[in-house]
Amino acid sequence: MLTATQRQTAAGLLWAAERNRAPIQPLTSTFADIDVVDAYEIQLLNIRRRRDAGEGVHGHKVGLSSPAMQQMMGVDEPDYGHLLDTMVLTEDQPVPADRYCYPRIEVEIAYVLGDTLPGEDCTEDDVLAATEYLAPSIELIDSRIADWRIGLADTIADNASSAGVVLGSARVRPADLDPADIDAVLFQDGAEVARGNTSAVLGNPTTAVAWLARKVASFGVKLEAGHVILPGSCTRAFDVRAGSTFRAEFAGLGSVALTFTGGDQ
Repeated sequence: MLTATQRQTAAGLLWAAERNRAPIQPLTSTFADIDVVDAYEIQLLNIRRRRDAGEGVHGHKVGLSSPAMQQMMGVDEPDYGHLLDTMVLTEDQPVPADRYCYPRIEVEIAYVLGDTLPGEDCTEDDVLAATEYLAPSIELIDSRIADWRIGLADTIADNASSAGVVLGSARVRPADLDPADIDAVLFQDGAEVARGNTSAVLGNPTTAVAWLARKVASFGVKLEAGHVILPGSCTRAFDVRAGSTFRAEFAGLGSVALTFTGGDQ
């Protein structure tokens, strides 16, 4: 466990790394005693700092939602991070790749809430009832830790590697499409590079959203009406290259695309 001063120092390192695009050494190397509780508190320190600067919470994301990723990290549950309104991307606006340290994209369905979810007792039925619609999405992730050499505490402290999200135009109610069995195909520059199914996300991405609602309740947080919730990727992550366009197609849920450029805005 870290002291309050050490947590502040760690948060400051991540804050500077993101703003300067200057990755740091793993916090797990710099702070030998860091644990998961420290990591979430470090994440929240920087989220509060961003909110104080005028950024708003747009939603949340679940990370480590596949058995393979959990096994790699040596954990038995996912983690989570915040999505801020400054992270919202659009299909018609190319994204400068060099705005980030080590950008990657992931293919996900998004849950957009029409009602606020209950906390500690949230169930999958609660999630489906509160979801206004599902949408196709691409999540942009990034690591402020050098070369993605992350342990569990590193990625949690680093806001679960959150960087951006774009939604496609389709809007489908959960009652009209089973979120647990949606095939997805990812294309990079027109060539197919991956296939997946939403069942890769804890067997059912709705399970991940219910877990998230219960988890954040322990920090006094609710998943609110209007929030976008990303439950986890149904394919592996892909490195971003300047000049590339990614397009994800979801059976019954349309498509979403994101293009990257090489310059700053």
